[in-house]
Amino acid sequence: MANPHSMTTPRTMGRVTLAPVDPNLFSDTALEAARACTSLKENKPAQLRKFYDELVMWHDKVHFAQSTEAKEAKFKEVSPFIQMMRAKAAYAKGRGLVDETFYNLFNNVVSQIQTPETLRTAKFFFEAFLGYMKYFNPNK
Repeated sequence: MANPHSMTTPRTMGRVTLAPVDPNLFSDTALEAARACTSLKENKPAQLRKFYDELVMWHDKVHFAQSTEAKEAKFKEVSPFIQMMRAKAAYAKGRGLVDETFYNLFNNVVSQIQTPETLRTAKFFFEAFLGYMKYFNPNK
């Protein structure tokens, strides 16, 4: 069984690991992930943005809490809904809205969200990823 904290996608993408945070996670790794997910037919920016927007929503619910204890409690409360995004990605893959590479990437990253800190790291990673996706598809 593959290590749930890292993955390699079918398009020769390298490993994505949220913790500990690699210094190149938001630069080289996000660039490589975006390059691997570039698809003319699938992975349209609006679809990918929906996944990012939901991730940001959960991030904000957790990180707007005032204290560390409140953040931990809020994270524990919303964690099942964060993990449910993996099922939403599977649904999108089944409908042909995202490709296998994006599905594997998203599933892997979300499966690593186990703390408020890894939630924040995942949010930043997808922010960088979407920036690079726009770089590869400037007219979309």
